Amino acid sequence: MTAADPDIDAFTRPYWDAATEGRLLIRHCAACDRTHHYPREFCPHCWSEDVDWERASGRATLYTWSVVHRNDLPPFGERVPYVAAVVDLAEGPRMMTEVVDVPEADLRIGMELRVAFRAEGDATVPVFTGAAEGRPA
Repeated sequence: MTAADPDIDAFTRPYWDAATEGRLLIRHCAACDRTHHYPREFCPHCWSEDVDWERASGRATLYTWSVVHRNDLPPFGERVPYVAAVVDLAEGPRMMTEVVDVPEADLRIGMELRVAFRAEGDATVPVFTGAAEGRPA
């Protein structure tokens, strides 16, 4: 386990297991019919505990980003430069992530992205890449 490994517990285990299988999960509230991310046991919109896991489409748009040129925390220092980003998932929630395999000069606010997954220590984490035409997100 490294400092960058996520804290996986009984509640978040379905999220991390799905990522290992190549699926992105978000939380959906049955009471107010809204989705949210990061995973919580209650709805941050209406405070209901009637929430469950839902498979996300994997489609997103780039909200903002920053190119990180220095990070002293393992394993990030080995990856610099990398693109730390916030994306708007098609289902509504905003998510912090990393954009991979997109040249810095091609990054644009509002560009379409699709989820990809990367093995990271003992977990698999969702990252995002360009949504090429003709490929499903």
